[in-house]
Amino acid sequence: MSVGLLAVVDDILSAALKASSKAAGVVIDDAAVTPQYVQGITPARELPVVGKIALGSIANKFVIIIPLAMLLTAFAPWVLPYLLILGGTYLCFEGAEKVLEWFGIEHGHGEEEARDERRLVLGAVRTDLILSTEIMLISLASLDPNLGIWTTLAVLSAIAIIMTVAVYGVVALLVKIDDVGLKMETSRSQAVRQSGAAIVRSMPAVFRVISVVGTVAMLWVGGHLVMVNLGEVGLHFTEDLLHSVEHALEPLGAVIVWFGDTLISAICGFIVGITVVGVILGIGKMIGKRPSFSEGGESPEHASAHKH
Repeated sequence: MSVGLLAVVDDILSAALKASSKAAGVVIDDAAVTPQYVQGITPARELPVVGKIALGSIANKFVIIIPLAMLLTAFAPWVLPYLLILGGTYLCFEGAEKVLEWFGIEHGHGEEEARDERRLVLGAVRTDLILSTEIMLISLASLDPNLGIWTTLAVLSAIAIIMTVAVYGVVALLVKIDDVGLKMETSRSQAVRQSGAAIVRSMPAVFRVISVVGTVAMLWVGGHLVMVNLGEVGLHFTEDLLHSVEHALEPLGAVIVWFGDTLISAICGFIVGITVVGVILGIGKMIGKRPSFSEGGESPEHASAHKH
């Protein structure tokens, strides 16, 4: 009996890990975005705030996303490709905005200036709802459609828990590791002090790398979602383009095929994203309310430098 139960749990976890790996780009972005929500609050409240956001993320997944995903699977599976196209387009839009930020152009989202903890948590949980929806939909699309309803529910639940622990565990580490470095700088040991100073100095670069990787991953995942799911709804030209690139690069090996697929997807993602930005600007101009673009703006990689 126990052996059979362990086998079932192993199958569920294996399916969860395999399906959730498809959402890696969104997970990286989630981990890169969240630290900005603890900027400006006291160090003693950073972990409690991250904990509240994580609880909100769990609620998003189990109260909203998973029930809707199960209903979708049961009654309207044909809707999934359209939702993935919309979600992919949103990721492309966010990725393109971040690329614009690299050139000093930041899209104004009207973020709250106040460092009120409740507002910070609510804002972070709203952002998490979008990103978590993408994670769960991508994972759902990767599952075997022949899985039973209870197995699907178990796998999605496992994905929800694994992703939440992974994302917010990393976020907690990111927002506190420079505090660890500062503490190490007070040590009597010179080697420990030097290590602490190196940690503190390296954190802005770490955030910068995470931000760049997250942006590229968003464009890649978003572009791939759009290209593949357009084929699912009958527009095969983008999917055919991917297959043509894969076939042309196949003699060069699997790594080159993956790189080519990723590059084409990211380029497509940027084109889609920048087009959406242009459409939003055009609509804003038509209605006389142009979305604001401002120079500069604090990015997540500056969080560590400004905490203390």
